[in-house]
Parts: sequence; C-alpha cells; structure tokens
Amino acid sequence: MFTSPHLLRTRRFLPLFVTQLFNAFNDNLYKTAMVLFVVYQIYESEEAEGMFSAVASGLFILPFFVLSALAGQLADMRDKAAIIRKVKAFEIVLMLIGAGGLYLAWRGYEMPVSIPLYFTTLETTFPIILMLLALFMTGIQSTFLGPIKYAILPQHLRKEEILAGTGLVEAGTYLAILAGTILAGWIPVEVAAIGIIVTSVAGYLVSRQVPPAPPQGVIEKLDWHIIRASIRLVRDTMHNREVFYAILAISFFWTIGAVLFIQFPPLAKNVIMASKEVASIFLVIFSIGVAIGSVAVGALLKGKVSARYAPQSVIAMGMFVVAFYVVCKIWEADKPSQLLNVAGFLGWPMASIILFCLLGIAIAGGMFVVPLYAFLTTRVAPDKASRTIAANNIVNSGAMVGGSLLAMGMSAAGVPIVEQILISAGMCLISAWLGRRLLEAERAAATAEQI
Repeated sequence: MFTSPHLLRTRRFLPLFVTQLFNAFNDNLYKTAMVLFVVYQIYESEEAEGMFSAVASGLFILPFFVLSALAGQLADMRDKAAIIRKVKAFEIVLMLIGAGGLYLAWRGYEMPVSIPLYFTTLETTFPIILMLLALFMTGIQSTFLGPIKYAILPQHLRKEEILAGTGLVEAGTYLAILAGTILAGWIPVEVAAIGIIVTSVAGYLVSRQVPPAPPQGVIEKLDWHIIRASIRLVRDTMHNREVFYAILAISFFWTIGAVLFIQFPPLAKNVIMASKEVASIFLVIFSIGVAIGSVAVGALLKGKVSARYAPQSVIAMGMFVVAFYVVCKIWEADKPSQLLNVAGFLGWPMASIILFCLLGIAIAGGMFVVPLYAFLTTRVAPDKASRTIAANNIVNSGAMVGGSLLAMGMSAAGVPIVEQILISAGMCLISAWLGRRLLEAERAAATAEQI
C-alpha cells in the first residue's frame, strides 16, 4: 500500500493537490473576508446578518445545481488537465471583481440596492452586489472543477492509492480552508482584496503542471439542455445502489454543513458575543476537525473503500451538534455584555467546551464523508467517473440550496440562530440511515461478486 508522502513526491499527484489547495484557500479567504466584513461592519441585526449569510451560501451553491450536468459531460469528453487550466484562468477574472467589491466596501462607497426575495427584501449596497456576483462566479468555477478533482485520481493513481489520494485531497482542502479562514479573520479587508488576486494567479501557474488526463471513453455529443441532462445524469446513477446511497448520504452531510456554516458568523456575534477573529476560529476548528477525520478514517480502513464506519460517525456528529446547542443555550443565559476578543473568549467559562463540540462535529463528519467520495470513483467505469461526481454535485447542491432556503426562511420568521442548530442534529439521523443502507448495499455487492 502506498502512503500519502509517496504521492506527494509524484508529479502525477502533487500539482493537482497544490492546485486544489490554492483553490480552496482562495475561495475561503474571499468568502470569509466578505461575510465577516458585512456581518461585523455593515449589518446591525441578527435577522439581516443571518439572511445575508444564507443568501451568500445559496448563491455559491446554486451553480452546482444548475451547471453540474454540463460540467460532468465536459470533464468526461475533454482533457481534464486542460479544463483545470481554463477554470483557473477564469478565477483571476472573478477575483478581480470580488477584490473591487471588497475595496469599495472598505472605502465606504455606498449606493443602496433592494433585492426582492420571495418572502422578504434584502437591503444592500452596490459593493455588496459586486461581492455577491464574484461569489456566484466562484460557485461556477468550483462547479466545473468539482467533477475533476476526484475523477482524475483513477487516471493518475493506482487502485491501491485512490483512497489515500482521496483522503489527501479532502484533508488538504480543509487545511487550505483553515488557512484562508484564519487569514480572513485577522488581516484587514483591503489586504484580503490583494491576496485573492495574487493567489488566483499562483493557482493558475501551478495548474499548468498537472499532467494530461485525456477522456477515457467514446466521445459523445454534448447535451446543452441543462434540465434534461441533469435529470438523465442523476437517473443514470440510480441503478448502482452503492453510488446512489453514497450520493444521498453525502448530500445530507453537506446540507448539515451548509446550515452550520450559515449560522456560525451571526451566532458568534449575537449569541457568543465574540469578535470576527473568534468567528474565524470557529470555522478554523471545523476545518481542522474534518482534516483529522479524513486522515483517521483512511488509516482505520487501511486503504479499503468501505462505508463500515459511516453510520457510527454521523450519529456521533449528531450527538456533538446537540451538545453544541446545549452549551450555546447555557452561554446565552449569561453572555458577555460586549464583544469578546480571542483572549477574552478563551478565558470565558465553557469556551473550551464549545470548541471541543465543534471539533467533535467536524472529526465525525470527516470520517463519514471521505470514504463516500471514494465510492463515486471506484464503483463506476473510468469514463463515467466525472459524470458520477457531477450527479453527486447536482443532488448535493440541491440539498444545500434547500438548507440555505430553510435557514433564510427561519431567519425571516424570527427563529433564533441558536435554535436553528437543532435542525442539523435531526438531519444526522437521516444521514445515519442512509449510511446504513449504503453499508448494506456494499455487503450485498461483495456477496454477489463471490458467487
């Protein structure tokens, strides 16, 4: 069995790994800098802050739902490395737009804009519109990169290396999220505007070193009818029970993650009474935990792609979510009268318990989701791997958009942020049931192969 350090010394893996690191780092440097600046410097009500956070999350996720079918087809019909280079070039343009929005907001430029939503109206300004546009374009970029970062692995790695490679990509992604989130919480917004441009250029240069990954099947005609292609793409995964249940389980996991991430900044400000630096620490702890869980489950499974630990992992995640809710309620009953800095937060009673709960949520989540991604690339023919990942992205993003709409609706209805956390705990029960069904499908498939 090949180890992760071995993969990091090979050109068939390292450039892709580093490109993904830059991509995840830049996405989260931009997204976190934008959300924290708006929540802490512009809006002054929990409802408006929760609404903005949900709108931002929804805009980022929407392209996955709409364009994943097209992205999956292109990834299986064209050289994956060439697509990566084009996507990274596009990132430079969108980061220029996002940096412009951050700079104008920092300079205090205002031009009021009202955005009508189905059940309310979001009052905002032109710089925020620019930032949201760039965020939406970031979602488009990630939509076209998403099917490739996992589907390219079977082309460049040997079979016994795929789980280690998947775990490395997942762990690296969350460590990059960690770095971007830390910086966004600590550096001035004008520095973040420069940083996202520099990082996008660096990411493009590294992407040029990714080895070719030509299509492996018969070149077919591209279906530009997005709705029809999306339905067909998802339907084609249903005949494989392992892939089907893996997609559903991943979808509910990311719905849970979406709801939690939407609530973190406003919860930190209005419930914990913490500064934006502490809010970034919350996101950092979550990212560290997922990275730990990603590596840990690979070690436990010893390179075998299996859902053996999926049900237990997500049940543990749900228990930590409930514990986090309880601690937040206790904290809320005797919260500080003004925003705490990092030292003040760490010195407050039960701060360590809050961080421990977040870490537990994330470790359990990482252990749950990483083997499921490996199912998507090892249980289908190589020439269909990208489309399988794209089908997964369609279902995932639909579930996450639903989670964002639910969070928006609850915020508009005045449901307190801390109460919304319990929704995530309930979703963990559904994910555990799906993980159990996947394990049953895995065992049934193994039995059938032995007959």
